[in-house]
Amino acid sequence: MTAAASPLTDSELVDPELVDIVIAGGGMAGSTLAVALSQALPALKLAIIEQQANTISPVSFDSRSIALAAGSAELLDSWGLWRELCPNTCAIEQIKVSDRGHFGKTCLSADEYQQPALGYVVEVEHLGALLANRLSALNNVSYIAPATISAITPGLQHQQLQLSNGRTLNTRLLVIAEGGLSPSRQLAGFSVKQQPYGQHAIIANLALERAHKQTAFERFTEHGPIALLPLPKQRYSLVYTADDADVACLMQLDDAAFLQQVQQAFGYRAGVFSAVGKRACYPLSLRLTGDIVRHRVALLGNSLHNLHPIAGQGFNLALRDIAQLLQQLRQHADDIGGYAMLRGYQQARQQDIKRVSTATDALVRLFSNRSRAVALGRNLGLLAMTLCDELKRPLAEQAMGFRS
Repeated sequence: MTAAASPLTDSELVDPELVDIVIAGGGMAGSTLAVALSQALPALKLAIIEQQANTISPVSFDSRSIALAAGSAELLDSWGLWRELCPNTCAIEQIKVSDRGHFGKTCLSADEYQQPALGYVVEVEHLGALLANRLSALNNVSYIAPATISAITPGLQHQQLQLSNGRTLNTRLLVIAEGGLSPSRQLAGFSVKQQPYGQHAIIANLALERAHKQTAFERFTEHGPIALLPLPKQRYSLVYTADDADVACLMQLDDAAFLQQVQQAFGYRAGVFSAVGKRACYPLSLRLTGDIVRHRVALLGNSLHNLHPIAGQGFNLALRDIAQLLQQLRQHADDIGGYAMLRGYQQARQQDIKRVSTATDALVRLFSNRSRAVALGRNLGLLAMTLCDELKRPLAEQAMGFRS
């Protein structure tokens, strides 16, 4: 934990509106934190600062999706969100992992581990609508949008925030959950280490000619990893990894040509793809911050750890951030944002973040390497997991979110 330089005394700060906790970022991570906080510590006064206007898109064929590990579903249930969200999810009962053109493959099954599902897939708009409805019913949460933080002035007991709309807030704790390119993170003095992968992820939804039977796929190809996550109504959510040099051409293809390209690259293990929705793409890199906390500031979600989507760990890691932050806030309710609370949060999250980010990065580099020797080694590893359940168990536990 690194303290901010020369904080002002509280008497030197302007006397603006006082808020117990300000959450910078009203996306999924920030809004989930606010709902969970209001349930766990309802006496706290909260504010969410969001740069986008508060609008919820209708769920459509093109809606983006996220994978929720089984452990994440348990956390959402503990915060009173899962019962309403669950009917809009699709369970993942199997995950099939393979290396195209090679012999290595393995399969994870929920039945093997006496679980109803390894995880679930939900379209973002369903979760967004649920969170928006819950937040609108809370009297202790102020939703300030559109707005951003334009300046942060540290005090001994508070952080003073100047907002782009002219408002000024004093807060005992600032939680930054704005995403991988967070501007408030920079204002708060955090350093970021970035390792570009030279790849883009192309995201789209696919329709299938046959039922997917709640099976997800992680297929490693010469073009890069391809993930398929099952969705309701006989659809898959596609994450297609492409080299930077190829992404422009792929995005310019018409739907029929792109569908043919995906089918050719993936093969027919998942069946025949019959239609593709609107495509989006973004560059891939590993971003990690030098610190998790500073003086009365904590990072959370993609503002803290921005990973390759190869293993679908990003939002699941964010939910575990929320769980640990809640635990520390309960234990240190007498000094929210104080040194002991923030130190406890940092110590609780360091190992999980390091392990998941290291494993994800190694997976990307291992399966993006075209060396024959490396290909042989990784395929022997996949084969060994197929033949030995004990070797496969850590992978399954990670997929289910039970290793934290």
